[in-house]
Amino acid sequence: MAGNQTSFDADVESHLEAPMRCMGLYVAAASLICTAAIAADTVHGFWRKRYWFPSRYFALNATSLTLLAVAVKLPMDLTTRMYAVTDRLAKVSSLVFISTAMANFLPSLGSMSDNDVLMNVTALSILIVTVTVNVTIQVIQIHAFLNARVAFPEEILAIGCMLLMLVMFASTALMIPSTKTYLEKKYHDMHKTATNEEMLDTGRSCNMKLRGLIKKYWVMAETSSPQFVIARSVTCTTSGVVSLIIAAVLLEVEIRMAMRVDIFNQSVSSYDWSTKWVLISQTIGVLLGTVAPPSRWFVAINCRSRNEGSSKTSIRDAFFTVEGYWTQKMVEWRRSSLSVRIRHRTSRKLLHHLRGVFLKLCIFLQHAVVLSSKLLLFVSVCVTIPIVSCVGYAGKLKRRKGISSEYPTADPDSDIGRYVLLLEGEVKLSTKSLENILNEVDSVIRKGKKRKPTNLSILVNRSCNWDGVTEFDSCRIPRLHSQDVPYCWSLPIVTLTSIALALPNVEKRKSEQLMKSVTEGISYVKLIDETLDKKGCLENIRTAADVVWVQVEMYHKWQDRDLRETALTGENADEILRQLCDRAEKTVVEFLREERDCLMKNPLNWPAHVIVANSMYRIGRTMLLSHGGESDETDDRVFEHLSATIADVLAACLTNLGRVITIKCHRNAIEEREESVRKAALLLGETEEIIAHLHQRELPFSDVDQTASIEEWRAVIERGNKVNIETGASEYREEIVDIKVEV
Repeated sequence: MAGNQTSFDADVESHLEAPMRCMGLYVAAASLICTAAIAADTVHGFWRKRYWFPSRYFALNATSLTLLAVAVKLPMDLTTRMYAVTDRLAKVSSLVFISTAMANFLPSLGSMSDNDVLMNVTALSILIVTVTVNVTIQVIQIHAFLNARVAFPEEILAIGCMLLMLVMFASTALMIPSTKTYLEKKYHDMHKTATNEEMLDTGRSCNMKLRGLIKKYWVMAETSSPQFVIARSVTCTTSGVVSLIIAAVLLEVEIRMAMRVDIFNQSVSSYDWSTKWVLISQTIGVLLGTVAPPSRWFVAINCRSRNEGSSKTSIRDAFFTVEGYWTQKMVEWRRSSLSVRIRHRTSRKLLHHLRGVFLKLCIFLQHAVVLSSKLLLFVSVCVTIPIVSCVGYAGKLKRRKGISSEYPTADPDSDIGRYVLLLEGEVKLSTKSLENILNEVDSVIRKGKKRKPTNLSILVNRSCNWDGVTEFDSCRIPRLHSQDVPYCWSLPIVTLTSIALALPNVEKRKSEQLMKSVTEGISYVKLIDETLDKKGCLENIRTAADVVWVQVEMYHKWQDRDLRETALTGENADEILRQLCDRAEKTVVEFLREERDCLMKNPLNWPAHVIVANSMYRIGRTMLLSHGGESDETDDRVFEHLSATIADVLAACLTNLGRVITIKCHRNAIEEREESVRKAALLLGETEEIIAHLHQRELPFSDVDQTASIEEWRAVIERGNKVNIETGASEYREEIVDIKVEV
């Protein structure tokens, strides 16, 4: 009976352990995903010549923490017996892997808000503490068998490095709010300087001014990037040293064990052969992950070796002084009042005192961490300074560039080095680093030039004046509502294009060319609409234009009506226009008759299809009014007139490109600036020729603020036309009077 029970228990245990191999593969897969993200960041850093390797793909967030929690399952497994060589090495590799991962995504703390930093660092701390506690429990429970435990010293060292990396995380997280505030102030000061220089710079062309402006803001955004600031910090360089050491430890123990046994086929645990794949995937991850963190350390050594003076004062300030931003936040917390309301004064005083003691201890520990990191960097500089000096001298002999200033200049009139934003106590950015930053600007602009909108340029060049901006909608057309529906730039362009595509008897080649041109231009028009509509008043109008454009571009439809079928069924342009106008008018009238919502009294709140229909009604009726009485007006001539009107509206809209690029350069959110300036540089490269062409044309007004809205354009041009008509009438009356006097 006992034998049967034993056999039954063995069968049950065998069935329960069967999925463990799949679990091992799951751990290996999670490790490979993390490895792929680390590799992507590494390749991206080399490709962009950002040797501080920003965390773009592998960052500290819920996804990466979940993957790491899966990747370290083996060290947290308390019940499975894992004493063979492959099993033990897999456990050690898991501990080393998480330390390497932490070193790689440390800079990603800079891209988070203060609350996100707190939440993510807390979650990471819970994971690290849980792993440490599990390993400690295992050690305590089997302390009598530690002599036979393979790679036990390496396991303890890996745990120590993992905890040290967590300390680096906490220390870095505490200085982030202060550094962001400090750099924010410096950025706004330099923004004022750049704005003043732009106003005084009247000698260069528009494109050259925009290039210079982009370079200034690019340098400011790049050097004040929170990720770059963290990558330059001494805690981040220390994490690079730790990751290098722990990777060497893992390789040492693997090589040592491989010299004795086959390390990939020595598993006796329930995970069986799957531990081999865990070991392989995590070893690859450690090797790839030991590129970026040590690189940050080497870059820091290089900068310090080339920039630090040899005087005692400079050495003391650089390596043995803790800057205020490291502890500023904790000092503020210590001095502030309690957020918890406690009525009893004695209890409140005691709690305040205890908090002060705790924060004082934290400040002391922060000082210790920073000074230790600086001491490590100082030793590294002392050891490597002869090598760095020789390499630098050899490089100078090879290049012979003869750089006369500390930094290269962006243009002949201004020193771009003034726009490098550094923290208190930081060494000046190396010339090579700044050259890489400026070269990246030129690279992005060149990339934009390769994507320049050729078809759009052809259409814009057809515009000779600004008449089309006012002529597409006549005030003589009766309104369907008591209030006018305002236009954004994209709505009349989309509506005019829809009409043009619906015209019969027009060459297919011309229609396709117009479609290509408008398709290239509409993305810029949307960008201008969105950027210059700061209050968001026309958001609903922009949405309506976007909705109808999707239908026109993708399906050649307007309000679910196929424009190609319309072109086939209609006899001429007038008939097509009447059909479109009648349908649009019916849509608006029925909506106004049936709608009872008080919000709909404001046209800005209308649904998208009603806004689009109102636009079609007014523009279509205007077209009929302008040429309906001419019997010799052919469809082809109507199409050409529509194309010219679209060209005028597009040209007027695109005069705002320089303004949009300038706005894109300056963003208030520190986390968004780098990407925003990149988009501005790309936009300049794409539209440089269009900007230069439109800059040569005379605008109907001198105030650039009036170019933002199409309604302002229309008002100014109509006001100017009215003045011209009155002036002409006055001159005519004066001529009549003169003739009568002569007679």
